Amino acid sequence: PRLLSQFFFADERMTRVVAEINRLDAELDPQQYLVLLNQLHLSQAHLLAVLERIMEECVPTQRHSRDYLVKFPEELLVDNLGNHMLFAAECLLAGTFLEMEEVDGVQLQTQARNLLCSLELVRTVLREQSLSQPSSYPEPIRSVLIQFDHLFAEFELSYVSSLVVVKSPEEIYRQQEIIVLFCETVERALHLGYLTQEMIDGYEPLLMFTIPRLAIISGLLIYPEGPLSLEQSPEQMSQVFSPFYNLLKKIRDLLRVLSADELCLLERSLCTAE
Repeated sequence: PRLLSQFFFADERMTRVVAEINRLDAELDPQQYLVLLNQLHLSQAHLLAVLERIMEECVPTQRHSRDYLVKFPEELLVDNLGNHMLFAAECLLAGTFLEMEEVDGVQLQTQARNLLCSLELVRTVLREQSLSQPSSYPEPIRSVLIQFDHLFAEFELSYVSSLVVVKSPEEIYRQQEIIVLFCETVERALHLGYLTQEMIDGYEPLLMFTIPRLAIISGLLIYPEGPLSLEQSPEQMSQVFSPFYNLLKKIRDLLRVLSADELCLLERSLCTAE
């Protein structure tokens, strides 16, 4: 059950796979080479997972902030992102620039080298500690872990920023405004009887359509100064809604001619229509 012992065996497994890959002639046996690469990927992911738990146990308050992750596109926020980062660092160090300009890759090589060297140091000191005192983390080990964590976070942010356009603080704020709008829409819909708490607690699938529809009406009529304000330019709106700027103006103009009863009837119909 001790994490250092788990790390030792995870490290042993990864070392064995690397040794097998180094002994294999990939051109003579490409299928086996692919099998070993997959095993390396899995063993490395397991090693990182154990290392993550060790850092949470050993230096939980000294870790580098991961607040920058909110800037990343959601499709990048996968469970094995860390493993992808190590693979990217290895490729950069080998001179392979995946999906990026060579000039950007060259600039990242120093960070990649520092990260991989730090990981090797972490592996060495944790292996030694697991064989001597697997239940304690002396200060030198804590320092090595903190350094690795900081280097990893810095490389992750730099690498992803070189590949995709990360969200600006302004865009993050706009998305937070949309979250508030959706919350207020749900509260209003509950108050007016359009939705029930049972539907929300039971994750009623229809809500995936109902809440955004009601939020558009709320954003255009009930909270016109919010994230759907059409007094601002499309560039000032969240990327979620800016492509539909002209359509939203047409919807707003149509909504403005409705009476209170007609608006209520429309909103109720949006809660049932598929």
